[in-house]
Amino acid sequence: MEITNVTEYEAIAKEKLPKMVYDYYASGAEDQWTLKENRFAFSRILFRPRILIDVSKIDMATTVLGFKISMPIMIAPTAMQKMAHPEGEYATARAASAAGTIMTLSSWATSSVEEVASTGPGIRFFQLYVYKDRNVVEQLVRRAERAGFKAIALTVDTPRLGRREADIKNRFTLPPFLTLKNFEGLNLGKMETTSESGLASYVAGQIDRSLSWKDVKWLQTITKLPILVKGVITAEDTRLAIQAGAAGIIVSNHGARQLDYVPATIMALEEVVKAAQGRVPVFLDGGVRRGTDVFKALALGASGIFIGRPVVFSLAAEGEAGVRKVLQMLRDEFELTMVLSGCRSLKEITRNHIMADWDQPHLMPRL
Repeated sequence: MEITNVTEYEAIAKEKLPKMVYDYYASGAEDQWTLKENRFAFSRILFRPRILIDVSKIDMATTVLGFKISMPIMIAPTAMQKMAHPEGEYATARAASAAGTIMTLSSWATSSVEEVASTGPGIRFFQLYVYKDRNVVEQLVRRAERAGFKAIALTVDTPRLGRREADIKNRFTLPPFLTLKNFEGLNLGKMETTSESGLASYVAGQIDRSLSWKDVKWLQTITKLPILVKGVITAEDTRLAIQAGAAGIIVSNHGARQLDYVPATIMALEEVVKAAQGRVPVFLDGGVRRGTDVFKALALGASGIFIGRPVVFSLAAEGEAGVRKVLQMLRDEFELTMVLSGCRSLKEITRNHIMADWDQPHLMPRL
């Protein structure tokens, strides 16, 4: 069967992967309301396309923190990619590089920063969890810098792991042939098998719950890399992030895996963008499956989006070729959306190109 859209990879991944692994990638927290809402909320935004505009040339290129990329579609950090495919993060890094876009490597990758750097050139960011042992954090950040990573995406929504019931039922743990490669030499690379989620126990033991805004400032004393604060969904925290020296903000609810019943990220985006007042770029992850979703996020003020689950599902299905195809399909769909909306460059995409049901509820069809 020919794959014609990003979502189709999920069913293939479900067939191919062990249940424990598929459930780990696919599930959200508790009732999974936010998981569904991350997708559904995009359908509450409709287009106001402009016609009879010369769209013979379309430019999707942009810059992120000064780095030129081919499109505003980037790869979010997703953990333990070798559970999906033997090449794991290597394959994802090569696919991102081939597409001319940014890959964010997870702290909990099954390939190290040095291994990912060895795949060849590419613009890469490093996602950071702050461990109780700050020496571990310093070492990791220095290694990422030395390996040529260009920014730190600091995850701020995980003082504890959200309650993911599938992981509890499956007693999720990292398969024995894999390790969290970045921590291998520090004796922090393995997860115990427990009576519930092995990852939840690992987080409870290692991740620092006392993390606060002063630590965002501390991070800037140990690295010159720009810091993106990942996990902001309110105006209040947007202002605090900027005060603390963040170079950018990622509007994220952790793929709906942390606190259930938070809004979809596309719903929270505009509040954050307004609070940022153009002082730093704002990005979005969560629920993006179509080029139309990318356009909607940019129309609401995002500078770019990150995709997570589509990467691991396509990786499971077809390895590097699958990830390349996901990036290409999203690119093609986004370009078509621009053409049909009458936008020739990203700066031409405005709030006037969409209407959201919270603008004029009476004008929206009942979904």
